[in-house]
Parts: sequence; structure tokens; C-alpha cells
Amino acid sequence: MTATANDRGGSKLREVTAGFIPLVDCAPLVIASELGFDRQNGLSLVLHREVSWANIRDKLEIGAFDCAHMLAPMPIAAQLGLGRATEPIIAPMALSLNGNAITVSLPLYSAMLEHDAIATRAGGMAAAKAVAAVVRSRQTAGLEPLTFGMVYPFSCHNYDLRYWLAAAGVDPDNDVNLVVVPPPLIADTLKAGRIDGFCVGQPWNSVAVEQGNGVIVATKSELWARSPEKVLGVREAWAERNRSLVADLVRTLAAAGRWLDEPANRGEAARILSQPQYVGVAADILLRPLSGELIRGGEQRQDRDPDLVVFHRGFANFPWHSHAVWLMTQMIRWGQIREPFDLSALAQRVFRTDLYREAVAGSDVPLPPSDSKREGVAASEPGAFFGGDTFDPEAALAYLNALGIRNSGADLEAFASVNS
Repeated sequence: MTATANDRGGSKLREVTAGFIPLVDCAPLVIASELGFDRQNGLSLVLHREVSWANIRDKLEIGAFDCAHMLAPMPIAAQLGLGRATEPIIAPMALSLNGNAITVSLPLYSAMLEHDAIATRAGGMAAAKAVAAVVRSRQTAGLEPLTFGMVYPFSCHNYDLRYWLAAAGVDPDNDVNLVVVPPPLIADTLKAGRIDGFCVGQPWNSVAVEQGNGVIVATKSELWARSPEKVLGVREAWAERNRSLVADLVRTLAAAGRWLDEPANRGEAARILSQPQYVGVAADILLRPLSGELIRGGEQRQDRDPDLVVFHRGFANFPWHSHAVWLMTQMIRWGQIREPFDLSALAQRVFRTDLYREAVAGSDVPLPPSDSKREGVAASEPGAFFGGDTFDPEAALAYLNALGIRNSGADLEAFASVNS
């Protein structure tokens, strides 16, 4: 962080470097910089476009970035020392909810229709049943397993895709191949035939549809309404040294998120994001997820879903401890974590609700009464959590133990003893 001259009043702006991946949900950082929300809070955001999440991780850790647009599980993985992480990272706020989708190639989509047209056309969780039928058919015929792309091992994309497959009886570690592909490259990887489908954030699903190479069969909002996706990542030690700066940064990005959630602003947001230094995709394609328009491809119905990506409303910027705990259950489920630890304590250390509450205190930004919540229990949202499941963060290990397909490496009894 350095100080720069403020051309509006002579005082110094605090320069904050931020890394981002070209996705629709990098928008809060971009809009804050382009429209001056940063300068209103005495900051100057300097944005750096990166191609992969590994680059984001490495440059944040070594201090090349002060903060970053991050996948929600990445700070958790960093605290646990997973994936080459060496520096503790925290999340003082969430940047967005939802925003992902599962897209399949045209050949796989045709096979899904052939095996289970009803499930395929229903989309969402149901569509996984059609994929399962294709998987079993290929196994019987002795064909190579299907290959799906996701963006990073410690990502909601990985866990969403695995949950979706496993709910239909497909073991993601044994029945299919999962490979990592950076978001900007994933549509072209599908086009080249190197993968049969993928889970990625927008706009790359819509790009594959626009190119005529993919069909969107499930959106994140269809799997889990208002589910975690991106957070603001900062080094824990940096946040401790710059607590007031973190508060100003949170206020800046919350204001940008509020602006983004206004329907009248979405066209301007798409225009700004379309610039090559940001997402670099045509504005009309970017406008679709921003405005809730879903063109699925494959002669599927065109839908409207205002929750395709959410930037502020409904406590979207609040770093829920319960979201962190759920992400940890998936890390345990798929064998990424084997040594037991206290889930609640780690959630509190990483998803810093205290910093968020402190930053917006006294403003008109609404705050929830609790730092955690249960999922899939609202009567107004039947099936809103993976087709009807429920999740209580106070009973996280019981929930995990009840999941039918999971890696057997973790000793859940040992976890239970630590979390009793």
C-alpha cells in the first residue's frame, strides 16, 4: 500500500493493489475503481487482471497484492496450509453469491437427452440423473470416463460439481475425471473436445453457449439458493496492521455491490466489464447474468432468474461463519483435509464477521442478527439447498456422515472428538 495524490482535494489517497480473475463477479472491484467508490473512502484501487486462481494465491501471499477477488474456500485452505499455501488469509467480506453454472458439450447433452430427456430438460439437480445414466452406459460399453473441468481444487465450483454428481450416484473420484482449467480458457477447452463439461463462473458458460459448443444444464442458484462464491481475501497480518484501511475497503466494495444490484445500472456495468483490461467479453453476453437472463442453449427454455449473481442484497456481503463451516465439510468429504481441527474456531478466524460488522456499523447497510444460519429450511424455498437437503452448522459432522458418497480418508470420529 502506498499513498497517492488526491486530485480532488490535495489529501493523500491510500493505494491498494488488488488482483482479480476475468469473471462477472469481479465487478465490485472494477466498479469501485471505475466509478470512484474507492476515492470516496480515501482509497485508490489499482487492479491487476490474472488468468488463474493459483496466480491470485501466490501474488497475495508474497505481498504483490494487498487484497484479491478470491474463491470462498481459498482463505480456509490457506489457514490450513493446503495447496502450497504459506500465509494465513482472511475474508472480511463476501463479494458475491451464486454466479456459477454447469455446462456440458453438445455431444454429452445429446447423450443425456437420449438416456433421460425428462431429467435433462428439467435442469438443476435433476439433470445430474441424466449424466449418471450416461456414465453407467459408458462404463458398460467400456468407454473412457467423462471428463469435467473446474477452476481450482479449493473452489465452490469443485464442490458444487461434486455434490451435483454424487447426489445422482456418480462418484466424482472414480466414475469421471475432474481436471483444473483456468476460467478464461475453459470454454475453448470444451470447444476443443478436451473436456465434456465444466463448472465455472459467468460469463464463460454463456460464452460456450454463444459459440454453439455448450448447453447450461444447472445454475448455482438452482443447486443452492444464495450460496457462497467469491470473497475479498487479505493477508491476516496485513489486516491486523491496517484495520481502518480494511474497514474503508469493505465500505467501498459494499457500496459498489449495492450499485451493481440496481437493475438500472446493469447495462453500464456490462459496458465497463467488457473492456479488455477487465473481462474482455462482449457487453451483451455479460449483461445476461447481470440482468438475470439465462440462455441455456440446446433448444432449452430461456429463463429469468434475478439471483444468477447477487452482489449486495440479502446480506450478500456478510461473511457467514456457516458458509465457512459448510465449505470445510466438503474439504473433509473429498479428502482434502484429514487431520481433525475445530471447525467453528477456524470459521471465526477466517470469515471475519467482526471486521465486517465494525466496517458498516452506523451505516444503512443491514446486518443479520447472527453470524451463522441453517440452509434449506425456509418454507418459502423448498429444495433450495441441493434438491431438498438441509444443513445445520451446529451439526456439521452429522450432516457430513450422512452423505452417501465421500472419501473414506478422514476419521470422522476424531473430528467429532475435537468438535464436541
